[in-house]
Amino acid sequence: MNKRKNSAAKKSGIKRKQSNKFHSNKQSTPTTHKSNKSQGKNLTNNKRGRSKKTITAEVTCTGLTKSGKGIINWEGKQLEIEHLLPGETAEITVSTSGKQVDAALKRVITTSENRVKPMCSYYYECGGCQLQHMNEQAQKHFKQETIEKLMKPFGKPEPILTMDHPYDYRNKSHTTFGLNKDRQIIGGLYAQNSHQLISMDRCLIHDPKADEIWQTIKGMMKSFKIQPYNEDTGQGFLRHVLVKVGKVSGEIMVVLVVASPVFKGKNNFVKALRKAHPEITTILMNVNNRKTSMVLGDQEKVLFGKGTITDTLCGLKFDISAKSFYQINPIQTEKLYAKAIEMAKLSGKETVIDAYCGIGTIGLIASQKAGKVIGVELNKDAVRDAIRNSKRNGVKNARFYQGDAGEFMVEMAARGEKADVVIMDPPRSGSDEAFLSSVVKLKPKRVIYVSCNPETQVRDMKYLTKNGYEVKGIQPVDMFPQTVHVETVAEMVLKGV
Repeated sequence: MNKRKNSAAKKSGIKRKQSNKFHSNKQSTPTTHKSNKSQGKNLTNNKRGRSKKTITAEVTCTGLTKSGKGIINWEGKQLEIEHLLPGETAEITVSTSGKQVDAALKRVITTSENRVKPMCSYYYECGGCQLQHMNEQAQKHFKQETIEKLMKPFGKPEPILTMDHPYDYRNKSHTTFGLNKDRQIIGGLYAQNSHQLISMDRCLIHDPKADEIWQTIKGMMKSFKIQPYNEDTGQGFLRHVLVKVGKVSGEIMVVLVVASPVFKGKNNFVKALRKAHPEITTILMNVNNRKTSMVLGDQEKVLFGKGTITDTLCGLKFDISAKSFYQINPIQTEKLYAKAIEMAKLSGKETVIDAYCGIGTIGLIASQKAGKVIGVELNKDAVRDAIRNSKRNGVKNARFYQGDAGEFMVEMAARGEKADVVIMDPPRSGSDEAFLSSVVKLKPKRVIYVSCNPETQVRDMKYLTKNGYEVKGIQPVDMFPQTVHVETVAEMVLKGV
């Protein structure tokens, strides 16, 4: 997953877990009841208005979509139902209005052996996680099958690399604040595809310490007369709290995202927060006064500490700033990067291009086995971080450049320069033909394609296989347990070498 994958993936990829201290926040969970199967049997027919009618039907789930929704057939139509598993019978409501058909799960009648009770008390409300109602084996099978279907034109993928403890893994989280109907301050996450703020006290895939910290901040807001920001009215002060945790170093960054640079009582606020959480190593204020869904603004001020934290990945130390991309799940990242380096078949002599290099993580890790690494990245701040990380780790054989990686490789080819390996890790939208054509022009012996979106990866791999490359290996990695997201790394080799 790459540096520019920040915003949407982070908002929708944040999930919650449960512990005994959670407040009771009743879920609208599907109920279960034993009954005879009767696929597609209509139970009621209630008209709502002149053109819309709602029908209750009993159906059987026949499979899953790539987004983890159950597939059912109703009156010749294939519908998708959240939180339904193959083989289960269920009572659903179907609302029709003209050609528009909407279906929702009312209750599960007969349950699959793969169904479990979600550990998160907000699971059915939030939508950030999509698979918590499946046991771990079912999640693994679903993800493996999804990748095998997508990658079928290129061969059979290796078994997916899963996580021993598939919770508490996110080293970055952001929380939004608001007021409830009683004008009390609440904090939590937006429900998926909405601006409905869900009040919560714990997300089960967040680092637990991060959730403790924002809970403390929420409790401090009243005494410091801090109002949550209201996007509709433009009133209020605190928009978000972003927390980054160094999983190895233990260092913690807290970013207060505010609507105005005027922070009355900020010194006392910082002092009180540090007293409550002495483990915090740096605190920043980020000013975002725009009407935007982006979390961070352009103006930033360090209130305490050095403004960055440090963490270790694959034996190297990396400085992490508020805006820099760093893989969300470092445990699985080490597995992903180790596989990518293995696929690169480095002997110590190769020239490696790290395209979309970000702060230099994979390029610097590859430098330990390569002859030379060239990192290219559009974001100048990320390039600055990459250079700093190179010096921090004493790496002498890596150079980083600000610019478009595709144009950089075209210029290399025009000068007659060669590269043995290109490692590419594009955003969710994948690469584009301009970049891919530059790879073809440069003709590296190997292309190692790391992707957080296998669908766009498949599209790009088709281009490369039509232009001289063949796929030698595909490795899926479960970077985001409890969600439908999977990362894959593919090894592509130039034909005839």
